[in-house]
Amino acid sequence: MNPDGRYDRQMVCAHLGPAGQRRLARGAALVAGVGGLGCASADLLARAGIGRLRLVDDDVVDLANLHRQVLFDEADAGAAKVEAAARRIGRVNSGVRVEAVARRFAPTNAAALAEGVDVILDGTDNWPARFLINDLAVERGLPWVFAGVVAAEAQIMTVVPGRTPCLRCVFESPPPPCADPDCRSAGVLGPAVAVVAARQAMEALKLLTGADDAVDRHLTKLDLWTGRVQRIDVAAAAADADCPCCRRREFEFLHPDR
Repeated sequence: MNPDGRYDRQMVCAHLGPAGQRRLARGAALVAGVGGLGCASADLLARAGIGRLRLVDDDVVDLANLHRQVLFDEADAGAAKVEAAARRIGRVNSGVRVEAVARRFAPTNAAALAEGVDVILDGTDNWPARFLINDLAVERGLPWVFAGVVAAEAQIMTVVPGRTPCLRCVFESPPPPCADPDCRSAGVLGPAVAVVAARQAMEALKLLTGADDAVDRHLTKLDLWTGRVQRIDVAAAAADADCPCCRRREFEFLHPDR
């Protein structure tokens, strides 16, 4: 588990300890989207000693990615993101098993891609994909960590099906495109991505090591430019919501033809 002493500094931490490290080494995470958030969160989990990472993305590396996508460098331009990320993680921690899946995360393959994992990390860049992850997570009882960053503004929320509200308890439907700027139209700052990815990886660490009671039960919104932080008690906000996903069990994004 720790033959070369690489995990000494985190194992001495009371939040983790040797038992937590052993659980982490047995854990597996699906990273859906290997962009800014996916790169940074996967990197942190690999360095921490997770047992297995499944990286899913159908895109290739572009020089415009490099200011925020920390697993890539100039030599990776034009390469499949998942392959470049897997090579980098292999150099960082050869003990981590990395599965590189160069496919788009979609309703037709979502269930198979989540097979055998313990947690899903949102590295996507659009709301339909997040609602798909949410449907899958609730149907399968898998925890997942929602996150998004545009410009210097970000939000993050952890979903533990059966114990916390799901994404659709808070956001019933995807916002219209005109109200939902993305990184291409509004830009994105690398430090904002790094902050939110670190929080995302921390939530995943809690889930992977059995510290479910420590999971943050708020939707946190951050403006990293002004320093403003807003924390919303999602249980209170969703108390009266007739959620189509976790209450009515209607998984329209996962099973659009039903």
